[in-house]
Amino acid sequence: MARGYIPPVDDGERLFFRRIKELAGAAQSSGAPRQTAFLSDRQQVLACAALSAAGCADYHFDGGYPEAERKILCLHGDAGKDAAPRFGCLFLEAMGEHGALTHRDYLGALLSLGVKRECVGDIVTCDAGAYVFLLDTVAPLVREELCRVGRCSVRVRGAQAGELPQQSQRPLCKVSIASLRLDALLAAMLHISRADAAGLVKSGAVEINHVPTASIHAEVYENDTFSIRGYGKYHLGEIGSQSRKGRIFVSYYEY
Repeated sequence: MARGYIPPVDDGERLFFRRIKELAGAAQSSGAPRQTAFLSDRQQVLACAALSAAGCADYHFDGGYPEAERKILCLHGDAGKDAAPRFGCLFLEAMGEHGALTHRDYLGALLSLGVKRECVGDIVTCDAGAYVFLLDTVAPLVREELCRVGRCSVRVRGAQAGELPQQSQRPLCKVSIASLRLDALLAAMLHISRADAAGLVKSGAVEINHVPTASIHAEVYENDTFSIRGYGKYHLGEIGSQSRKGRIFVSYYEY
């Protein structure tokens, strides 16, 4: 069983919900296409709910390639799907010995230029550097100004989504847990004690589907995504049968 829709949980999300409804109304009344900046997974869920509430079904999401996580919302207007998305891809080529630059390194370098997070889509790293999806409004700045990521020099050029390296399939892990409580699942996925898992939750380090939670008793569902500060991001797959001792078999993978 999957988790149901979670409505806006704070003022920021409620404001975002209203703005998407207003954007849909503007596209419907003017016939002109409208686009947002890049949206997180959670924002995409809220946007779909807002568009449904506004009676708008003429839209799609685009992140530049099929597996993209961060995407822009494209409201078609009279142009249909023909309106070109206002973003593109750059390749940041790491020069010389650069060690293992991470997603965080590349994102930090972009933010240090004054680029806002919503202007940056997915960052796909590879041995030679990283492919970065950016709104057209900030791409020229990155081309002209970005010359280093951490201590490594980089060379920036235009790129196409077709150049992206093939994404390897994430290994699926299987464990058994005592219950479908958040602390039990985190302990199994992170290989820590339930007390330590509970401490992470209580400290505010855990989000479920990009919504912060402070309840160690929160129930988990198939297809939930868990963001855990200091550990990374995990996705819960299938919740299976129980063992003779009552333990529940589940599968998950790490992003």
